[in-house]
Amino acid sequence: MSALDKNMSVSAYMNDIGAKARAAARVMASVSGERKTAALRGAAQLIGERRDDILAINAQEVEAAIGRDQKESFVDRMTLTAARIDDIINALGDIAAQDDPVGKVIRKWSRPSGLDFERVRTPIGVIAVIYESRPNVTVDAAAIAVKAGNAVILRGGSECIGTSKALFDCLQDALAANGLPEGAAQFVETPDREAVGALLSGLDGQIDLVIPRGGKSLIARVQSEARAPVLSHLDGICHVYIDRDAELGKAVDITLNSKMRRTGVCGAVETLLIDRARVEEIWPPVASALREAGCELRGDETIQKIDNEVEPAIQEDWGTEYLAPILSIAVVDGVAGAIAHIEKFSSAHTEAVVTENQKTADVFLSSVDSAIVLHNASTQYADGGEFGLGAEIGIATGRLHARGPVGVEELTSYKNIVRGSGQIRP
Repeated sequence: MSALDKNMSVSAYMNDIGAKARAAARVMASVSGERKTAALRGAAQLIGERRDDILAINAQEVEAAIGRDQKESFVDRMTLTAARIDDIINALGDIAAQDDPVGKVIRKWSRPSGLDFERVRTPIGVIAVIYESRPNVTVDAAAIAVKAGNAVILRGGSECIGTSKALFDCLQDALAANGLPEGAAQFVETPDREAVGALLSGLDGQIDLVIPRGGKSLIARVQSEARAPVLSHLDGICHVYIDRDAELGKAVDITLNSKMRRTGVCGAVETLLIDRARVEEIWPPVASALREAGCELRGDETIQKIDNEVEPAIQEDWGTEYLAPILSIAVVDGVAGAIAHIEKFSSAHTEAVVTENQKTADVFLSSVDSAIVLHNASTQYADGGEFGLGAEIGIATGRLHARGPVGVEELTSYKNIVRGSGQIRP
């Protein structure tokens, strides 16, 4: 990994990283699946061995963030615990255990010309991941990129750069021990914002894909300035719709979990929609569970008439990602009303319907055009690990290349291999 010499400019440092990444990418494309797997398992072992040191570094950075009056949700995202370290280790094991996607034949066919065709998965190349306060992204992003045969450049947030570097060192040592090329994974050590600008410039064409993971300002900057393709997600403005045919116990449990399991994750529900036909029965037990859990409630006029303790929702609430124990509630006219509200305000991330009517569920699932749609399940399942991907770099909300959790397979492209026996085209 390139080290930032005090006499080296940020521009020169970043260009050196880009050159090493490109050289590594050429080698990584043919590294065996066994070596990549061994490296990731080795990284998991090192993180376990260095757990106490990592937690100590993280505790110092969390204390500093609290001293700067950072938001509770921000502090939660950057905090590591013994359980979260275990989650990182387990995710590494899950990624390592996946089949190697590189070289996998997606499709095979022949033509009357006698030519045989194969469409085969290949690495994307050099991937830059720019993220903010989640140190686990350091490991998840690097592991997924490496498993898919790519070279990866990581630029994490300055608030927990020490924690991210400590985790990265475990990965880097394991890659080196298993003979993977220098530059297969690199961590940008400088907090200088110029480094982000350099990555977005493409480093003279060395970067093939940029993946941002963070808040609105980061995503907006990357989408505006990047000179390489961008794979990103927008805000997690997620919805739960409780239908007139919902089972009440499921409605309460799913809403409560979707909002309050972890309020600071992108899959947390931010708006609850309730069918007008049954709202007076559904709302009281749902409201009671949410209030008991400490959730602030903001409702439309109908909800306020039913429950005068609900704060009034304003227009901005319907398009707000709170990342906090706050929930907006709207009453809608059946599944058609729910779909119309989601179409207007959703960020195309994750939406759920609670109903025992399969026909209604099918209408919702086919009509809502978000990356993830669920029937009778919490929106907090919007997670790569829960999809069986081991981990994810993010939830892609666009419509090109990948949608939903971005795992190993989503960080590959493909090429077409054609085999002949001397054919020439007439």
